[in-house]
Amino acid sequence: MPVKDWPEADLVMAARGVVGDLTSARVAVAVSGGSDSMATLHLALQAFGTVQAVTVDHALRAESAEEARRVFRFCTDLGIAHDTLVWKHGTVTGNLMEAARQARYGLMADWAKNTGITHILLGHTADDQAETFLMGLARGAGLDGLSGMRAGWHHGAVRFARPFLAVPRARLRSYLTAKDIAWIDDPSNENERFTRIRMRKLLPQLRASGITVDRLTAVISNLSATQDVVRQTVADAAAVICCERAGSLDFDLARWSDFNPEVQRRLLLAGILWVSTAQHAPRADAVARVLRAISERRDATLWGVRLRMGQQGFRLIREARAVAGLACEPEALWDGRWRVTGPFAAGHQLRALGADGLRQLEGWRDQGIARDVLLVSPSVWHDGTLIAAPLAGFSSDFQARIAAGFNQFVVSH
Repeated sequence: MPVKDWPEADLVMAARGVVGDLTSARVAVAVSGGSDSMATLHLALQAFGTVQAVTVDHALRAESAEEARRVFRFCTDLGIAHDTLVWKHGTVTGNLMEAARQARYGLMADWAKNTGITHILLGHTADDQAETFLMGLARGAGLDGLSGMRAGWHHGAVRFARPFLAVPRARLRSYLTAKDIAWIDDPSNENERFTRIRMRKLLPQLRASGITVDRLTAVISNLSATQDVVRQTVADAAAVICCERAGSLDFDLARWSDFNPEVQRRLLLAGILWVSTAQHAPRADAVARVLRAISERRDATLWGVRLRMGQQGFRLIREARAVAGLACEPEALWDGRWRVTGPFAAGHQLRALGADGLRQLEGWRDQGIARDVLLVSPSVWHDGTLIAAPLAGFSSDFQARIAAGFNQFVVSH
């Protein structure tokens, strides 16, 4: 299979191609200062004429603040508006790279919403895809773990997109060199404590055996096409057996039994991820435990989601303790899913309705929504006073809706 040359015009078209309606889109680029993101910024400027830039300073290295300032100066020279977001963390336990990744996307999504950005472009390349594939291979991953990084996905109202997943890193660097654009080399890219860096250093050794970035990209493309078919099959099944209701999911048990175990597993997993808004799936043995609970007709909990069995079906609901004490300002997505609109005033907060709130409402049963679903629904509070509970029928012109429905989620994830 011939290797694509990727002339500059094709790179510009690749950037433009990840944005659907150019008339309403407002595009930003996530810029770390590394070669991939710097090339993405410059190409996006060509593609769209005007863009914004955002840098996340993870505050994990002494040099990171100065690197963010260097990106700011570069953007200023190009006439590009630039913002730096600082991850204000304490002691980070567990997987540092994963914690940083989740913080990075959360910060950028909130920034995008507040600035009216609809799309954020990311500079990941074919080399990143190959590294991700090898990481999945090393841990014995299945189809999902070997299908590479997603080309795009929604995080609330903003769409993240990776236009250069088929482009080798060397091509973007040659573009920068030709334009006389410098970039920053992050010293952590040499730290073999990280699995990705070990895989990056393994790739040149594999090349002698014919396992190149281009060939791995072709394999990932084939697996990704298969994964798309699987996702659509699961989405079709969801449309038949699943009903979305006030942020919960109701499954028909009789129809559930019509589908093979793998479709059932994927439906359950998608439901858990959608209800919990978790970025990563729970362990396979934990999902298997909940599947056994369904077959044995008993309740279970997992990943902040409650499985409640009924006579004719089962329901997935947000677990009450997962949202207890969870509060946010009116402009943010509550619990990562809910957008509430209405006549907010100073001091208003979004919180779960909870038992205290529900006890104040006499007509909540008229809404036809189960009590345990309403308990974890969004409501508006001022100090200790309940102002509105839209799903429980106490609205005062407030409305609450899910930012992205389950069927859309299944197809895109």
